[in-house]
Amino acid sequence: MGTTNGEGTNSLYPVKYLLTMVITVFLMQGCGSVPITGRRQLMLVSDQEVISLSLQQYQEYINTANIITGTSEAQTVQRVGMRIAKAVETFLKNNGASSEIKNYTWEFKLVKDNSINAFAMPGGKVVVYSGLLPVTQNEASLAVVIGHEIGHVVAKHANERISQQLALQYGGAVAGELLGGVAATQIGQTVFGLGAQMGVMLPYARKQEYEADELGLIFMAMAGYDPRVAIPFWTRMAQSSQGGKIPEFLSTHPTDAKRISNMEKILPKALKYYSSSQPIK
Repeated sequence: MGTTNGEGTNSLYPVKYLLTMVITVFLMQGCGSVPITGRRQLMLVSDQEVISLSLQQYQEYINTANIITGTSEAQTVQRVGMRIAKAVETFLKNNGASSEIKNYTWEFKLVKDNSINAFAMPGGKVVVYSGLLPVTQNEASLAVVIGHEIGHVVAKHANERISQQLALQYGGAVAGELLGGVAATQIGQTVFGLGAQMGVMLPYARKQEYEADELGLIFMAMAGYDPRVAIPFWTRMAQSSQGGKIPEFLSTHPTDAKRISNMEKILPKALKYYSSSQPIK
């Protein structure tokens, strides 16, 4: 039985009330949805906050990176990236989301690094490591990687990850005011982790990786790249890890078999956006 002296079940009321308030604020003020998939996501920080923070981290990394310019490989990275970016912007315009385009200042860099890896930052900054190119082998397979990274950007996965950490560490929002400022900055620095020592973002959740795969295949298809090349590309990625060392890009991603299986399910949807009149292989 409950008591009325502050002990027993009645003592739970303040806790229940606080939890209810937090959840209500989340639902009212802290939700967004991912384009195409429609998945609802927690958003407690603004695009401007996240982009500003990510640009600081990105610039620190770029200042120490060995950027490759003027080569055919660097030009290919730039060409593929801009082609997909333009397709994404056209899609957003055609679907009533033109306001989102202001968040992107696209930049595609090829960095000399033997790691088999690539990453993207909020705001449209994408980095491809030179060690990835022997595995991609062709322009369309490079589009698989860049499309995936742009998928993370468009889906605002970094915003979502910072918001999730804020909710876990600080309990979300109080009195209708969302947490931000110093707390968001500290968490963001950990999330991005881009410095001279690290040079790679911390891993996304598996559901975000699968979502970036889906968006990436659709975006590359919109840009005229055949999404069916994704299967042989990921097969080569699997083979590249048979020597014992797992590529950095794979170490933070779903296993090859699960990824390929999931992509086979996504392909019919992606192919609806693909025009075979000007295929790029």
